[in-house]
Amino acid sequence: MSFFSFGQSAEIDVVLTDAETRKKAEHKTEDGKKDKYFLFYDGETVAGKVNVTLKNPGKRLEHQGIKIEFVGQIELYYDRGNHHEFVSLVKDLARPGELTQSQTFDFEFTHVEKPYESYTGQNVKLRYFLRATVSRRLNDISKEMDIVVHTLSTYPELNSSIKMEVGIEDCLHIEFEYNKSKYHLKDVIVGKIYFLLVRIKIKHMEIDIIKRETTGTGPSVYHENDTIAKYEIMDGAPVRGESIPIRLFLAGYEMTPTMRDINKKFSVRYYLNLVLIDEEERRYFKQQEITLWRKGDVVRKSMSAQATIGAQRFEGSASSESALEKAAREDSG
Repeated sequence: MSFFSFGQSAEIDVVLTDAETRKKAEHKTEDGKKDKYFLFYDGETVAGKVNVTLKNPGKRLEHQGIKIEFVGQIELYYDRGNHHEFVSLVKDLARPGELTQSQTFDFEFTHVEKPYESYTGQNVKLRYFLRATVSRRLNDISKEMDIVVHTLSTYPELNSSIKMEVGIEDCLHIEFEYNKSKYHLKDVIVGKIYFLLVRIKIKHMEIDIIKRETTGTGPSVYHENDTIAKYEIMDGAPVRGESIPIRLFLAGYEMTPTMRDINKKFSVRYYLNLVLIDEEERRYFKQQEITLWRKGDVVRKSMSAQATIGAQRFEGSASSESALEKAAREDSG
């Protein structure tokens, strides 16, 4: 027994109604480790039970009320302690009184809006969690349970190819083309590099995928660049008229969908960075933003109509297959 009985005299446990059948997803924690959490989508109902177990059966537990909250919040690491909540739902489970024995309370948050994807970055964290609380005069008893939210999108209909040039007057002229500008997280980037003029000795060429995390606003903006992937295109000197094909599989890399101006707190964008290095170690590069989106595997029957609508949110319309993409498909066929 703790001094003056200030210690917690009960334990709280939160159990989801569909815990045995609900899919789990891996998610990186703040310390860089991975753990599995129950996976939800926008519009899905969150329901379950809160178990309050008395540590000392027979001894009364006085309380000021029992409640459960569903919270979506953003925490900026440079502003710790100041949490920005964009979802905050509360359900009272019991009025002020006392518990004489362990008790279970049912709860249900119906068709909960979950507008953003869960994210843990270098300077910011976006998380969703359930928090059950037994309110007491001196010390509340509470328990939190994190969940992971994925945002699904439909195929962007307007998905034009990317064409760019890299040039140094009278020395170098390169054109490169990617089959499209928007990719789902398990997609393949197909492209070609054309060497139109080569008068410098290039010894190495690669394509990098760079994630740029932007937090804050105005003068307090922080940018963090992280190289997600490096793909070597060529090792050796190209000649004029040569073309090199590119095929980069995204499924093997840890990436999130593109996140633009999330709750006016942060953004996550992705770029293809073409890098050339000559024999004198000079670097030439060209960068192009791409859009990443999460494609649903199979829309589950348990997803509500609202969840299905939420899964269809995406900017863009109208798909056309570029000649490069068509050629790549015919080559593989």
